[in-house]
Amino acid sequence: MNQIKVGIVGYGNLGRGTEYALEQAADMTLAGIFTRRDPASVRPRTGVPVYTMEQVERFQDEIDVMILCGGSANDLPHQTAELAKFFNLVDSFDTHAKIPEHFETVNKASLESKKISVISAGWDPGMFSLNRLYGQAILPNGADYTFWGPGVSQGHSDAIRRISGVADARQYTIPSESALARVRAGEAPELSVREKHTRECYVVSEDGADKTAIEKAIKTMPNYFADYDTTVHFVTQTELDQNHAGIPHGGVVFRTGTTGENGKNRHVIEYRLSLDSNPEFTTGVLVACARAACRMNREGMSGCKTVFDIAPAYLHPENGDFLRKNLL
Repeated sequence: MNQIKVGIVGYGNLGRGTEYALEQAADMTLAGIFTRRDPASVRPRTGVPVYTMEQVERFQDEIDVMILCGGSANDLPHQTAELAKFFNLVDSFDTHAKIPEHFETVNKASLESKKISVISAGWDPGMFSLNRLYGQAILPNGADYTFWGPGVSQGHSDAIRRISGVADARQYTIPSESALARVRAGEAPELSVREKHTRECYVVSEDGADKTAIEKAIKTMPNYFADYDTTVHFVTQTELDQNHAGIPHGGVVFRTGTTGENGKNRHVIEYRLSLDSNPEFTTGVLVACARAACRMNREGMSGCKTVFDIAPAYLHPENGDFLRKNLL
């Protein structure tokens, strides 16, 4: 088997998840981890070598594809385009409004280097995006609905932790069961932001902090909580660590639509994810896309791609004969 040699850039939750995911990919081998930290401080579970980011260019002939595990706010907007000059790569850039801009920058670098870059891979953007595309293509006369959760929103949790008097916090996004039921019934309702989701917050306050002020600051925070029905629970650090240590998430994508004379027949497409570990599932998608990037580049393709541009067969470790026999 022609092994695909993979590098990991960054070793946080996504980096560790990628290490696990690669152990389940028989056609792929982890060649090294690249970090901005002191390599001696990074201890991969598999014992693979750890290098500094300053060393990365020397590996362009030794690594087939890089999986970038940095953040969308500060890392990927610059890192992806820079590394695309040397490597096939995959990232999980998830700032939806900035994806077109990110695509253009990375595409330019990838075309010049004749490499493949897959951006915005994961479950949203990523798997959810694919299902929205399939739904619209199949049911053109219809409506899209996306619900997130129940699960931990890391960005909203961080926003709470920035409030004065907060020592730690977790925030859960919870879809409205009544709204879900209406969509599943094919009603095609028009739903406001408040009608689709609620937010539940578990907060550890600092000693002597004003809990009333903290709760008000959370519930009135623009762009995060002000538009939602939000519940705040104050708990101890021990309770938070024991009951809210994981990073579960998930959600549902619907496409509802009608066909036939006067739209008399109603249809509902539903795609659902329930994830014990958001980062570990995301890295499963990244690894599959890394396989696809390498295969596409070996066939002479280059440039920036998204999940919309990848034929499903490129994602799977088996060949076409196997897929046609067992999955078609």
